[in-house]
Parts: sequence; structure tokens; C-alpha cells
Amino acid sequence: MDKLSNIRKVYFIGIGGIGMSALARYFQSKGVEVSGYDRTATPLTKELERVGMPIHYDENVHLAPKDVNLVVYTPAIPATNVELQFYRSNGYEVVKRSDVLQWITESSFNVCVGGTHGKTTITTMVAHMLRHSGYGCNAFLGGIAANYGTNFWPNDRNVAVIEADEYDRSFLKLVPDVAVVTAMDPDHLDIYGTPEAVEDAFVEFSKRIKKGGCLVSKYGLSRDAELSGDTHFRYHFNDTRADVYAANLRVEMGSYVYDVISKDWTISNVLLHMGGLHNVENSIAAITVARYMGLPDEQIKAAVADFKGVKRRFQYILKPAADEINKGHVLIDDYAHHPEELKALITGVRSLYGSQKCTVIFQPHLFSRTQDLANGFAESLSLADEVVLLPIYPARELPVQGVTSSLILDKMTIPAKHLLTKEEMLEWVQQQQPHLLVMAGAGDIDALIKDVSKILSANS
Repeated sequence: MDKLSNIRKVYFIGIGGIGMSALARYFQSKGVEVSGYDRTATPLTKELERVGMPIHYDENVHLAPKDVNLVVYTPAIPATNVELQFYRSNGYEVVKRSDVLQWITESSFNVCVGGTHGKTTITTMVAHMLRHSGYGCNAFLGGIAANYGTNFWPNDRNVAVIEADEYDRSFLKLVPDVAVVTAMDPDHLDIYGTPEAVEDAFVEFSKRIKKGGCLVSKYGLSRDAELSGDTHFRYHFNDTRADVYAANLRVEMGSYVYDVISKDWTISNVLLHMGGLHNVENSIAAITVARYMGLPDEQIKAAVADFKGVKRRFQYILKPAADEINKGHVLIDDYAHHPEELKALITGVRSLYGSQKCTVIFQPHLFSRTQDLANGFAESLSLADEVVLLPIYPARELPVQGVTSSLILDKMTIPAKHLLTKEEMLEWVQQQQPHLLVMAGAGDIDALIKDVSKILSANS
């Protein structure tokens, strides 16, 4: 914490990012003056402004403060950013978000949740359990916790729960006491190059666990034997060979009820209101962490039952009452942007809604990811009954010749598939009135949720 103790003013380049904004809130909670730049205003940046952080949206050196002790930037910011260049060339201390997280974790007890899927939900579940039970923690989340409407909260207890982001190898700077690894599937190949390099990074992440620490990992990972952790628990949705798994799962009034079983303990009748079988599995990982940290079973159960999920993680926008399940529209919003996440999402919808027609609107995220994983996207989306694809959301990338959403569309095996612009999609929803609709993607598809919800609500 010594590196942080003398900071009075900090400036964030890319303050609107979900991880960056959590750090901005952290500094503000410590009494530090915080300001920042981002490319566009969003509900998140407006909230940061509301709580007293000046933010500008014009890449302009004249608007950038000159009296700051520290400049933090996100790797999503291009090296050509004029403000970043100004600070670098004028001797300011300029660091990545991951450097600051490293400073924070060097002197606290840390739960660091990594993996190519599920980490936001598990991080939020663990942090929620510690907060709800009164144990307490500092939470750095990669999503907005629906219970609290924020991605960060402070606490006097020197415990941090942190989402460990594999992008740009950021998570290799963290020092966990407890680490979670959910999956090591190929992603961010623009950074890593090969699937093997992604796996290598997760193996290295596990080696950063402190001596005497604990690893909680998904049962069946391909490199399991190479993962480190003096204590190691393997979890799975329902494989009884795992150390911790679920049994006696049933759906009651649109929610899941199940037992969590380990070799040494059982927690019966856990109630989870969040949809998706993958979220049952996520809860098993989070419960394993909470149990390891000494939380009593009843406090764990109470916290899970109270968990309202994470915004854009199997989030119900429209959900009719249980006795009107066949009347009103169901609208689910999800951040899924990888084939395995889409597969889990659609499978989870099927587990709750059986044979009802499932329609998915998906916005691919990044040209590189679409190019690398087109076959997987097509296979997962073909699990739905009907799919609308939107154009690729470029994020930090320039267009790639020949890479469009058609790459996915052409490989899909279901006949009911469409490639539409955003405007055409809204017209299509108006005409088709899909009863069970899932909207997924990590781009700006969430900005369309309100319009889609209005269209469906008007006809419920």
C-alpha cells in the first residue's frame, strides 16, 4: 500500500471501463481526487460524474489535469492517444489498471476469480456473500451487482475480492490467497496468439497463489495437473467425481433449488433465483470459496437466496409472474460473447422454459474473435430455434477484410436465421413479437434493450 499512500490526485484514461471505474471508486473512497477521460458518455460515466468525478469526452491535452500524482490507463486505449502520450513524455507516473490492482493486493487477503467464462458472476457472488453475512470485503467487480447497483464497494476489513482479467495478461500481476479458475478456453487470441498460450497463462496465474493458499478450479480442465495451490478444490455442476457438485436439482416457481455436496459437508436446499444452469455451477464455486473462508452454511444459503445477480448476466428484463408464464413475454439480457458462454446461456434458458420457442438476438464482439471462433459461434447459436445476428461490434479493432457476421450466419444449421441492422431488428421484433427472447453480446446491444422491452411490453 506504500505506493498508494502518497497519491492525492489520480487521472484515469478510459475511466468508463468496468474495471477502471471500480478502481476510480476505490480511490475516491480513500479520499483521493479522481478525474478522467473516456471516448463516450455512458450511464456508468454519468454515475461517476454524479458522485463527483469530473470527466471529459474529448481527447484533448488542454482538458487533461496537470497536477496529478498518478495516471492510470486501460490497455484498450490505443498508444496513439494524445493524452497518454502527453503524460508519458512529461515524466508523469503512468501505469495500467493491473499495476494498481497489484499494489492493492500486495498487502491484503485476496480472492481472485479468473477464467474465460463465469468470473464476473462468481466474483460478485463471493463478494455478496461476504457483504451479506457481515464478514466484509473490498469488492472489485467486472459487472454491476444488481443487489447494490455498483461494481465496487469498500470495507474496513483488509480483504479484497477481485475479478482477475486475463486480457492483456493483467491477472498475472495479482497475488491471490484464494484463486478461482473457471475455464481456459481460447479467447483474446489477438493477445495470446494460440489456445496453448491462453492455458499457459492460467497455469501461471495459479502459481501466483500465496504459500498455504487455496485454488478452486472447474473439474476436468485440460491442464489440471499443472495447476498450483496448496489446497485444491475442484467443482462441477453435477459430476460426482468432483470435490464439490450439485445434486437433487429442481425448478420451483422459475428458480433453482439444489443441494451442494462435498466429501466433507453438504448444504441442502440452496435457492438460486438467477437463471441458467451455468449459474448453478458458478454458485458452487462461490460457495466453495465462502465455505473455505469459514462462513456458516446458513449465512451462505441466506446470501445465495438474496442474490439478485449481475446486470447483463442472465438478467431478466421482462419476466411474467409464475401463474402467467405462458401469457407475458420473457426478455433476457446477457453479456455472452464467446461460443461457450452462448452455449451455456441457451442451455440455461432451455432448462427453465423447456420446449418453448427460444429466439436469440446476438451481436458479435470484435472482428478477431469472430474470425477465430466463427465455427463455435455457429454451433452454439444453432441450439436456439431462431437467431437474429447484428453487425460485428468493433470495440478497439479496425475492420478485417472479409470478416462480417455472415461468417457465423453461413455456418449455422438452423433455417430460421437473419442478419439485420439494429433498425431492421427493432422492426422485426415489432412484427414477430417473440415470446421468449434472449439478447446477447458484449458490445452496445444493451442500448437496444429498452426499445425491445417497450415493443414487447406494449403487446403483453
